[in-house]
Amino acid sequence: MKIGELAERTGLAPSRIRFYERIGLLRAVERQANGYRRYPAEAVLALQLITTAQRVGFSLDELRTLLPGDLAQWEHGALLDALHRKVADIEALQLQLARGKAQLVELIGQIQAKPQDMGCEANARRVLAGMRLTETDDARPPATARKPARR
Repeated sequence: MKIGELAERTGLAPSRIRFYERIGLLRAVERQANGYRRYPAEAVLALQLITTAQRVGFSLDELRTLLPGDLAQWEHGALLDALHRKVADIEALQLQLARGKAQLVELIGQIQAKPQDMGCEANARRVLAGMRLTETDDARPPATARKPARR
């Protein structure tokens, strides 16, 4: 099939299809004598896999190493490992986002708890003085690895 038909069947712009071909994600493309590209029927499936994988967080570099030239050559174990790693990455990101959200909600509450008789600058100082350093606390080594405090 020609690129126009492939674009229509996948919903992708021809420029996007050519881009995937240029970076090596879309293979098995033949050139006809007139220079037109001729795509096999499997190109629809390959493009659907690429776009779905991108939507769930796979980078183009990850896809390049993951996708075989021929689906019959797909290594079951390697595919499952990559999918499990991506799920773990997503879970770590969810945890990071949940922590960030909790910190923002807490900050909003502290700002909104401004006493009536307090100005904005004083409230900002109050809030900043009470902020926890959760990001840097997480990055600090365990207490046993730290130097003892001087007395």
